[in-house]
Amino acid sequence: MNSALVRLPRLLPWLDERAPDVVCLQETKLSDEAFAEAFDAPLKERGYEVAHVGEGRWNGVALLSRVGLEDVRRALPAAPSFQDAVEARAVTATCGGLRVTSVYVPNGRTPDDPHYAYKLEWLAALAASVDDPGHTVIAGDVNIAPTDDDVWDPAQFVDSTHVTPAERGALATLRDLGLSDVVRDRWPTERVFSYWDYRAGRFHQDLGMRIDLVLAGADPAGRVRAAWVDRHARKGKGPSDHAPVIVDLDTAPDGDIGPVVPPPSAPRRR
Repeated sequence: MNSALVRLPRLLPWLDERAPDVVCLQETKLSDEAFAEAFDAPLKERGYEVAHVGEGRWNGVALLSRVGLEDVRRALPAAPSFQDAVEARAVTATCGGLRVTSVYVPNGRTPDDPHYAYKLEWLAALAASVDDPGHTVIAGDVNIAPTDDDVWDPAQFVDSTHVTPAERGALATLRDLGLSDVVRDRWPTERVFSYWDYRAGRFHQDLGMRIDLVLAGADPAGRVRAAWVDRHARKGKGPSDHAPVIVDLDTAPDGDIGPVVPPPSAPRRR
């Protein structure tokens, strides 16, 4: 979201338009009290139960559910600390029979920064938290591009985070548990991005990255009927730099409409 209060005027109409049963939010940048004050009433009107874990100025994650919100866990069981604090980066609950975790994976900054080592430790704790892979969904800002096909120009990311072998190896560990990257598995050869930097018109040139993932175990992955990026939600006034990733289970209300909807404004092809 990149600041929930700023995105509230966009989030509520999007919920009305898309009507998702479960929503994973990241980077709310609110305390639990501030989130409740701003969001609880309008979300309750729309039928959502809410679990939010926040710090105030930084981080913050939430789960919204219209299909139940049970056994809420407000952090990873073995979450590492950074600068003596356990950051608000994961919240887990059972929603409609699935164990869903909304994650905001540490950025890592640069490979020689202590934040990078913290990122790898945090990802190891995430993998260790998966108790029932077959009924697990992990969704959110993973801050890893799984392959070079998931960045607009791999040459731009040499010596950067998000693409290093260690980060991609940590993501592979999650897949080895039985979690499928459902968007890529459904669209193996398509150009699909979920994040575009605000600078230099990169969104309109489709110079992006795919770092927002939905990782799903055998039960939900086998029920996928559509998996796509709602690029339309990245347009207009005051958007986040990320677009929502939507996965439809059992039925596809909008149809199996492709990997990115609508298509890029001015796509670049490598």
